[in-house]
Amino acid sequence: MIHLTRLNYQPLAVNSDLIKFVEDAHDTVVTLVNGEKIVVRERVEEVIERVIAFRRAVLSGLPAAGANLGFAASQSENPASQAHPEGHRHG
Repeated sequence: MIHLTRLNYQPLAVNSDLIKFVEDAHDTVVTLVNGEKIVVRERVEEVIERVIAFRRAVLSGLPAAGANLGFAASQSENPASQAHPEGHRHG
């Protein structure tokens, strides 16, 4: 699982094996194999990096396979007073 953040700052964990593709359509849209679309605050590159880091952790046999990958960073970007945190594209 990788940790991501919805546009409303709600954290969520996504099973990275279910990601079909990630696209930059003004916001980052994660499309799952079942067709469900999730819009997240992280950039496409960040999502890809988290998937790669998670899979590396799984392959190396790390306990919990990096269960917190990306979660701390997402939480630190959660100031409700910020209209447009760095890295988020609204225009």
